[in-house]
Amino acid sequence: MKRQAYRPILITDASRSQDDQLTTRQRRYVMMMCVRAACVVVGAILVGAKAPLLWLWLPLVALGMLIVPWLAVLLANDRPPKDEHRFANRFRRGQPTEAPARSLTAEERPHKVIDAEP
Repeated sequence: MKRQAYRPILITDASRSQDDQLTTRQRRYVMMMCVRAACVVVGAILVGAKAPLLWLWLPLVALGMLIVPWLAVLLANDRPPKDEHRFANRFRRGQPTEAPARSLTAEERPHKVIDAEP
């Protein structure tokens, strides 16, 4: 079995906590749902006021009412991106890291030779 060299974990490399990530996603979802509610209100006002170019504004508002919730759900269920690539531990800035020391067999180990003659 291959042993990897011990590397200490730095707190600055730690990812955000699950609670913090969830709170961020919840806030983003609520903001996007507020945009959707604003689209509904703007659409109702445009229809009630019989605004000019209504044929242009209503499809845009309807598109916002349909696409924004879909995006909100996708983004709320998505986790944040990984900070490093999966091969980042093997290669740092294009330079390969040192290979971990492997255990040697008895024949390969350096050993003292004691010679009786001076």
